[in-house]
Parts: sequence; C-alpha cells; structure tokens
Amino acid sequence: MEKAKITEIFTSIQGEGLYIGQVQTFVRFYGCNIKCGFCDERRKTGFKEYSAQELMSVIIKESNRVISFTGGEPLLYAGFLKEILPELKKKGFIVYLETNGTLKNKLLKIIDFLDIISMDIKLPSSTGCRAYWKAHADFLKEAVKKKAFVKSVITNKTTLSDIRKAVSIIKRIDKAIFFILQPVTINNKIQKITKAQKFLDIANSTLDNVRFIPQAHKILDIR
Repeated sequence: MEKAKITEIFTSIQGEGLYIGQVQTFVRFYGCNIKCGFCDERRKTGFKEYSAQELMSVIIKESNRVISFTGGEPLLYAGFLKEILPELKKKGFIVYLETNGTLKNKLLKIIDFLDIISMDIKLPSSTGCRAYWKAHADFLKEAVKKKAFVKSVITNKTTLSDIRKAVSIIKRIDKAIFFILQPVTINNKIQKITKAQKFLDIANSTLDNVRFIPQAHKILDIR
C-alpha cells in the first residue's frame, strides 16, 4: 500500500491566485523536483506518512468542501493521489491542485479527478533554477481541460525576457487564461517589485486576464 509524506493538514483561507479568500483544507506534501531559491517549504524536514485511508479520515474530519493539495509538489505522489481522489469525488469534495507545472505525465494520471489547477510557470530569473519552458507549455495544454490558471512568482531579479516568455506560452494556448503575477515573500515580508508595472504592461499587452496578487495570508499573518 502506497503512503505519502505530508508535512501538514489544516483549514484556512486560500492566500494565492484566483480563489484568494476561499476557505480550503490544505494537504501539504513533502518534497519537490525543483529547488526554487525563494521557497520556504524546501527547508522543512518534518513529515508524517499517511496511507490513503488515513488521509481520507483526516480530510473528512476537517469537513471542508474544497481540498487543496499543495506542497512541495503533490504530483510526485500521483499514484497515491490516484487512490484517494476518486473517493473524494464520490463524497462531493472539490479538488484543487497547486503544482509547479512540470510533470505532465503525472498530471495525466489524475486529471480526471481534478476540478481546479493552480499551475506555476517558474521563471528562471526568479527561481535561480534552470528553465522549464517546454515542460510548462506541455503541462498547460493538458491543464486547461480543467479550470486552470497560471501563477508566476516575481522578484527584483526577474527579467523582462522571462515575463515575455511566460506570456508567449500562455498566449499560444489561450490568451484568456488568467495569469497571476505574485510578488515574492521573503521572511514573511512581501517584496516591493521595482519593475512590477513593466511586467504588468508586457502581460496586459498580450493576455486578456492579468492580475497582480500578493500572498494574502502573509499580509494577514495567518497560516
């Protein structure tokens, strides 16, 4: 029986993206295939292993209708999710996936059981990691079969060329896809992005639905 490493399970408001302010139960998976320089989660070492049945029991006790699978990277546990998601859907839960948008083949294993996909496009100038442009494009082509939007974290190291590349990927698939620019949070402080307006101008010149949204839970100082 497959088990998953989970760092925490809790109910709070969604602090990012299009569904900001919505009450959700968060299931945070341990581990990721990318090591973004700004990521707080990669520094966490504690986790608890759950079987699908054990996790179902906890989720049901939380009694919240929207379940956000986040991380880390939940798709590293696609086999585990394939066990639990059909049961969640049978019980009427809404399944929300937060993902770094690089693991298309794993997404395909569970996409039929997803309702909402919050997908990152990782900008190499923001993350300090290599580019994943092709992986993001391939992923987004599948993700748009569900309610999907794209989010990119921006920093003062983010380049205009990276924003243009992300916008180009979205435009080729559907320029109506929502694109969220999220200023980075460092030590619980949202960074002031000096080129934010330029980034917005580039995105708005091509895409229909661009938003600048900081992490609300950081502003409110809640979990």
